[in-house]
Amino acid sequence: MSTETTASVSTHILDTSIGKPAEGVAISLSARTGLGGEWAALGGSATDVDGRCKDLPALPEGTTHVRLDFETETYFVSKHSSKKQAAEAQQDAPRVRDSGAFFPEVTITFAVNPGEHYHVPLLLNPFGYSVYRGS
Repeated sequence: MSTETTASVSTHILDTSIGKPAEGVAISLSARTGLGGEWAALGGSATDVDGRCKDLPALPEGTTHVRLDFETETYFVSKHSSKKQAAEAQQDAPRVRDSGAFFPEVTITFAVNPGEHYHVPLLLNPFGYSVYRGS
C-alpha cells in the first residue's frame, strides 16, 4: 500500500524459456536511505503459482533505494532438471552449467520516490534475464 511518505514494491517473474510464471522463487527485499546508506534487510517472500509476489514487506519512510534479490538457482534446478537432460541429449543443444542456471541469483537495485508504487517484473531464462518498471 502506498502512502505519501513511502514507496511500495511488487514483482512477478515469467520464465521465458517455458512461457510460464516462475512459481516458488524466493525473493528478499532490502532498502537504504541515500547512496551511502547501509542496506537494511526487510524480509522476503516467494512467488505464487502466477509468478507474483504480492506480500513483500513495506518500505520504511525515507527509503531512496531498493534491492530485490531473486534466488533463481533453486528454481532452475527443481523446474528444469528433466528439460536439461532432454536438451543435453540433443547433439546441438547448448550446455547448461551443473547448477542448472548461468545466473544462480539476480539482484536488481533501483531508486524510489515517496508515494509511488514500483512494480518490477523479471523476465527470466537459464541464460539471461531482463527487468523493467511495470505498472
